[in-house]
Amino acid sequence: MALPQRCAAVVVGAGPAGLAVVGNLLERQVGRIAWVDPCFEAGRVNKKYREVPSNTKVSFFQAYATAVQPFRTVISSTPIPNAFLTISKLDQNKTCTLDHAADMVRALTDGIVGMDEVDQCVGTVTAATLENSRWTVSIRQTSGDIEIETTRLIMCTGSSPTNLPIPLSTMNRLDLDVVLKPSELATRLDRHTPQTVAVVGASHSAILALLNLVQLARSSHGDLRIKWFTRHPLRYAEFMDGWILRDNTGLKGLAAEFARQQLEDDRLPKSEAGRFITKIDCGDGQEAAQFDAHFPSCDHIVHAVGYTRDPLPQLTLREAGKAEPETLLQPDFDHETGGFYDQHGRVIPGLYGAGIAFPAKVVDPLGNVEYAVGFWKFMVFLKRVIPGW
Repeated sequence: MALPQRCAAVVVGAGPAGLAVVGNLLERQVGRIAWVDPCFEAGRVNKKYREVPSNTKVSFFQAYATAVQPFRTVISSTPIPNAFLTISKLDQNKTCTLDHAADMVRALTDGIVGMDEVDQCVGTVTAATLENSRWTVSIRQTSGDIEIETTRLIMCTGSSPTNLPIPLSTMNRLDLDVVLKPSELATRLDRHTPQTVAVVGASHSAILALLNLVQLARSSHGDLRIKWFTRHPLRYAEFMDGWILRDNTGLKGLAAEFARQQLEDDRLPKSEAGRFITKIDCGDGQEAAQFDAHFPSCDHIVHAVGYTRDPLPQLTLREAGKAEPETLLQPDFDHETGGFYDQHGRVIPGLYGAGIAFPAKVVDPLGNVEYAVGFWKFMVFLKRVIPGW
């Protein structure tokens, strides 16, 4: 392994949050930045969710893209036509499919990695050790393993759909990422065989899963049926006086429109969606009984019940002058500052996080606590906390 290099920061992950971190650090001129990612192609939003309708207006993607000077520099120097021009021509007050946002992130990334202050590391972080308030970060690249020393290690490592155990051996798992990609979903289900898909959940992703399955049933897969298992009524984001109730948990955009028009209890029996969907009420402690009654008739199951943080690399503490083995750190994220505590409640020096795995905590005027996930929300959080990093 080569001798350690030194950087002002190591940023892990090149999705929207990792890009926003690098942009803010560059704007603050902290020094050289090592940016680590296996492919630098806008993360899961590009790999998995290009066909997903956004739940925020186009104007918020524009605000993200112009929030820091390094991004504006990239935009002004990128030959046209480009992704920035394309997204600027969309209706700024409407939503869009996430391919536009993904292309924007990729274009910004291409420009940022070409800047002198950024060292692009195509690979993965395998481990990091803290000693005397400095991190030694081990990075595996196809060109060979390297180590980098830094005082700032920033995790933007993302999350993946939560997969619960498959309840019956007769059922097949349909990955949520597949169901959210109509072009791939159509190839995963046999159009000539009658099939029933169980969809568990009532969040934004669950409603989009129902929408995609219904569109498939009404077009190419006429024998497809859906059983929808939900524990609570549909919940929508509501625009209040200067703020949004359920801004991060309520349905928005196309999902909200579909739910209001076709899935509410007074609409479902008469709607087109109701031709294919049977709603199974699992509230008031009925979940286990309803699962037992209805799962045996289902061929596939989709768990749309949230996202789980992707695993972090191994993080350890080496105490200077002590012969004891390194201590394995168990980081606990601070949603207020973007930092971490260890298993003893002590601040872990120089370790930070952002993105869907490590979002900001927000409290609305009614005292409801949510966690802010979205391109612009990541940027707002980082602009607030990075000066303290």
